[in-house]
Amino acid sequence: MNWALLIPFVVYLLGLLIFGYFASKKLDDLSDYLLGGRTIGSGVTALTLQATSMSGFMFMGGPALAFKQGLWALWYAAGDFGGGLVNLAVLGRNLRRITEALGSLTPIEWLEDRYPHPSIRIAGATISIVFLAAYVFAQFIAAGKAIESISGLPFLYGLLIGAGIIILYTFVGGYLAVAWTDAFQAIVMAVGVNIILVAAILEVGGISALFREIATKDPTYLSIWGKGLEHVGEWGVVAGAVLIYAIGYMGLPHAVVRHLSMDNPDTAKNATIWNVFYNTFFVYQPYMLGLVAIVLLPNLNDPEMAIPRLALSLLPGIVAAVILAALMAAVMSTADSLLIMAGSILARDVIQRFGNDSLTDDQMFVWSRLLVLVIGIIGIIVAAVQPPGIFELVIFAFGGLGTAFLIPNVAGVYWDRANWKGALAGMIGGASTNIVWTSQNLQTTTAIHPFFAGLIASAFLLVTVSLLTKPPTGDAVAIVQRVRRSGTAPSGTAQQSARSLAPEARAIGEYLAADAPTAQPSDTSTIDVQPTDN
Repeated sequence: MNWALLIPFVVYLLGLLIFGYFASKKLDDLSDYLLGGRTIGSGVTALTLQATSMSGFMFMGGPALAFKQGLWALWYAAGDFGGGLVNLAVLGRNLRRITEALGSLTPIEWLEDRYPHPSIRIAGATISIVFLAAYVFAQFIAAGKAIESISGLPFLYGLLIGAGIIILYTFVGGYLAVAWTDAFQAIVMAVGVNIILVAAILEVGGISALFREIATKDPTYLSIWGKGLEHVGEWGVVAGAVLIYAIGYMGLPHAVVRHLSMDNPDTAKNATIWNVFYNTFFVYQPYMLGLVAIVLLPNLNDPEMAIPRLALSLLPGIVAAVILAALMAAVMSTADSLLIMAGSILARDVIQRFGNDSLTDDQMFVWSRLLVLVIGIIGIIVAAVQPPGIFELVIFAFGGLGTAFLIPNVAGVYWDRANWKGALAGMIGGASTNIVWTSQNLQTTTAIHPFFAGLIASAFLLVTVSLLTKPPTGDAVAIVQRVRRSGTAPSGTAQQSARSLAPEARAIGEYLAADAPTAQPSDTSTIDVQPTDN
């Protein structure tokens, strides 16, 4: 066991647990646990968005793809570079204002508020929990491999340690702990990956020497179509590889919740600057290390271990420990967000919505944390019994969430004609297409990426079904229209929605009674802001 590696690593993990404990002291109500009280600024918003979206995939799945396919892998990096920027620019500011006006505390609650029908919440919660769980499983596998490489312990022990720490500090600290630790870990990730990249490039003699060495092994590594020209002419596959990260973030509940938690709508503007700056120093580097491994580690049995092996072979022990801490940072910054998102969906979108709406905040905490624990246990079992590849599992989960929610999210903000029937069809159709395309390996026969296929299906179904059925009725669209026009949330809603579970309806009712011609309730204190349309 290498204590020079293990001791700094353990100190790092203990620091995260201590932070989670102190963050728990700031939890006053469910809004604090789910959204950090809507107090997150631009820098933390940008960093937590990137850290939670990139995951262990960037330290294991991405380099493994580059090791196996060469420059082809950079299609994913190209989309990823602009993904956070697109997400913040398209959804950030408007979604923050609208969800504040509607009093929405989770991405699934927002969808039902915009498309008022209980089936939206049922389908959205089910899809989210299933794919978020699959995403968590990938992070646990990455954690187990990382700790195995550091400590020399068997994979199962590494899995239990890594998953246990993730579950524990998520269980204790809630969203505030997740957001701030994500921001810190995003910095650790960027520093770590650049240290090892510099060392690796120097080892091979520079960029030009790297590409010459790769070309001598197999010149198709340097093709945009993949090793052996596997994807030559398959522009449908290329489109999916780029788009899954370029626009897919807009469908991820754990990414969309970053908009809801911003301290004010204008936070999104500054967050985009932080986002571009950060991506410059992180997005392409892991893929480049996968290319370096082709030259320096030609006999690597497990391509997902490319970065850990490079760190251990090229760097002094203490520096290698930092690199491997960065790997765990990537894993943990995603896994904690996935767990807190899944827990909040169960508590807010299932138990309270369809069970007892008079549950106290303490009772909601219990339900939210219970699902965190259950998913964690199942994830450990899956990862221990038959761990799938991290790349394949992340792409599947990411694609499922993106194809289900991207189109309904964007349409909910910008297309007033979209109704609940269209949104439901788009959610189910998009996710189902992604599942079928992946499980049946239809990419090989159709030359279309599963994400691209699911995205087309979701958009087609939402638009077609919405146009063939009656337009949406009720107050939700009126609120969205007014918020878009005014540039601010209706007066009074911010104070009501951010700190409680039910009274936000009163503020919206008062606003509608005074200003919205389509809504004239007789009792604004009991107005229902979630009517169903036909």
